[in-house]
Amino acid sequence: MFSNLFKEPNSLFYLLGSIVLIVLLQFITIQILRHYGKNPKYLIDKKGIKRISYPIFILFIALLVRIEIIHRNLGVNEFTFVIRKISTLLIIFAITWVLIASIRIIKQKIIANYDVSATNNLKARKIYTQFNILERIVIFILVIFAVGIALMSFDSIREIGVSIFASAGVAGIILGLSAQKMIGSILAGIQIAIAQPIKIDDVVIVEDEWGRIEEITLTYVVVNIWDKRRLIVPTTYFIEKPFQNWTKTSSDILGTVFLYTDYNVPFDALREELTRVLESSDLWDGEVNNLQVTNSQPQHIEIRALMSAKDASTAWDLRVFVREKLISFLQKNYPESLAHTRVFVKNTSTKK
Repeated sequence: MFSNLFKEPNSLFYLLGSIVLIVLLQFITIQILRHYGKNPKYLIDKKGIKRISYPIFILFIALLVRIEIIHRNLGVNEFTFVIRKISTLLIIFAITWVLIASIRIIKQKIIANYDVSATNNLKARKIYTQFNILERIVIFILVIFAVGIALMSFDSIREIGVSIFASAGVAGIILGLSAQKMIGSILAGIQIAIAQPIKIDDVVIVEDEWGRIEEITLTYVVVNIWDKRRLIVPTTYFIEKPFQNWTKTSSDILGTVFLYTDYNVPFDALREELTRVLESSDLWDGEVNNLQVTNSQPQHIEIRALMSAKDASTAWDLRVFVREKLISFLQKNYPESLAHTRVFVKNTSTKK
């Protein structure tokens, strides 16, 4: 092959021409993409151009090596079958790569319009969750299809596959039963993407642990617990079991503080102090301020202070702050109102 290449001038001409054509096609494509990338209304940008240029280059090479006239002039007719198969695999690989890169570019372009760090970020979290899960689903399907098409391009493998499937019905049933949990997890991931019982950055109580949804995949969910631990939960958990979602419809939330005091506590003074404490804090959103007696026991009464905050983390800090201030208020001004145990001693002695 290589001896013919250097003996025949035409062979060298076709080789150099092929290289120049590939470079020219790649250059023209990049220039077109850059031209549209300058306009913000188009999806492509500089980062997207870099992502998509590599698979396009591979696609050009794969298409070029399939041209029969080049095979003849390069003296590689005896390798035509092998070259065609390699080019077929490269085309499948390049097209799959282009599609995956395009999906990621579209996703990044859309979610860039939503700010998850904003106070009212419900819609942003919905978009992030849907696109993150759907991206993984589509990429998974594309890869499966690409591998299947690549294998079906070989006649021998196709025949072997047909014979195996025809004679392995029982094995297929066993494998299907074994893969039930995996398939169930994938279907649960798809259901979460559509129904959205949880979203990225949702505040949840799972397995008696308070945390935020950090990552959602097709098969598992990562919960970032308040003390920096990570709780890994299968996606089926959020479909089959009950859990608390504090930010399902909105990020604002009510916080409660319970105090257990003596019966002679001054309620009006405590209400005034609660109002003063809330108004002095930036953590309070100014919506809810309430103090009620919610229970009574022989030794104490239960007082509930109710307050509101913009999100769960702020509500937690506000509750801690209010609890400390109310207890300090009672200690300083009404120490007799703190819960204590009374003992009545009856004098049973008799006078002689």
